[in-house]
Amino acid sequence: MSVPLISRPLLILLAVAAGASVANVYYAQPLLDRLAQGFALDRAVAGAVLAATQAGSVLALLGLLPLADRGDRRRLLRLQLMALVLGLLWLAAARTAAWLLSGMLLAGLLGTALTQGLIAYTTTLAPPEQRGRVVGVVQGGVFIGLLLARVVSGAVAATIGWRAVYLLSAAMMAALAVLLWRHLPAVPVPAVPPRWSALLGSMLGMLRRDRSLRERGPLALLLFAGLNVFWAAVPMPLSAPPLQWSTAAIGALGLAGVVGALMAARVGYWMDRGFADRVSLGALLLMLAAWWPLLGLPQSLSLLLLGVIVLDLGGQALHVSNQALLLRAPAEQHGRLVALYMLFYALGSGAGAAAGPWMQARHGWPAVCLLGAGIALLALLWWAAWRVVAMKATAGAGIGSAGCR
Repeated sequence: MSVPLISRPLLILLAVAAGASVANVYYAQPLLDRLAQGFALDRAVAGAVLAATQAGSVLALLGLLPLADRGDRRRLLRLQLMALVLGLLWLAAARTAAWLLSGMLLAGLLGTALTQGLIAYTTTLAPPEQRGRVVGVVQGGVFIGLLLARVVSGAVAATIGWRAVYLLSAAMMAALAVLLWRHLPAVPVPAVPPRWSALLGSMLGMLRRDRSLRERGPLALLLFAGLNVFWAAVPMPLSAPPLQWSTAAIGALGLAGVVGALMAARVGYWMDRGFADRVSLGALLLMLAAWWPLLGLPQSLSLLLLGVIVLDLGGQALHVSNQALLLRAPAEQHGRLVALYMLFYALGSGAGAAAGPWMQARHGWPAVCLLGAGIALLALLWWAAWRVVAMKATAGAGIGSAGCR
């Protein structure tokens, strides 16, 4: 079957929808203190609120996203949109800690499934030579949504309460559902859809066979562990003396990372031109270097802003390069490949979201920075080890070819 090429207006709509979807996973980050007080949660374990969304992400990746390779991706996206609206209304009505955590679980489950499903759907519409750029544009929307989530939730919660954050998000997702329902083009559907159990069973084999996934999956785990160590922990020192930032001000800090989102399409373009190694190395070095200026908190806000920009720029570049490499595979594998890759992401995010606040509460901000820098260094070493393996394999292949001659 022929696949309709993606138009620029549709690409922008998909990027906006992906950004709005992923925002639901991150609205809670500037709200940790408010939620801890409102639901009597100990500050040291307040990260469980964020970890609940990541647990939902894991369930989405294992249960929902592989369905994208089974049948009609457009219909699946529509159903997930409606379910997300209902889940956000449930979260906004939470009255107990258990109710709150279940709502966060739903936000992570449906927000993640929809976000990654939109990326897999978008790559189906793009020709192979443009997939890097298309992934970059939609991932840029995801990153802007992630950053604005912190700003919007902080500002809205400071004025009309945290529940309004999720009510407004439910209204926005309902409006996007109407637009997507009308404008999403049909994509090819398998003549004989594979069973869900068969799709799940094939994922372990894909992990064993796909070299890019074995390399880039652990990189994603380390990447998002490091990012979430920072973003989950930083509200605590910012809200404490001597800074005593408001919730809105803490949320606005996310705007410093918008540079990374603006670079997403350019990173995808470089990937299409074959500069994967250069992009990855530069991104990893940026993520490692970012922790030095971040160590200046609370003495220097200028260094804090510089560190946020560098950290998010490196993280965005690495994430786009990872996905662009993986999605060079045939389109019928995209749902499962993204699910496997993002499973690493969710595990890393959950670990970072739990470890950051714990480290800040127990040992202070310098320990948080040391942890983040250690994670970034480990990611750089992992990437370098794979380069050495690739070089040896290339050299061995060259020797073998010479011997045959």
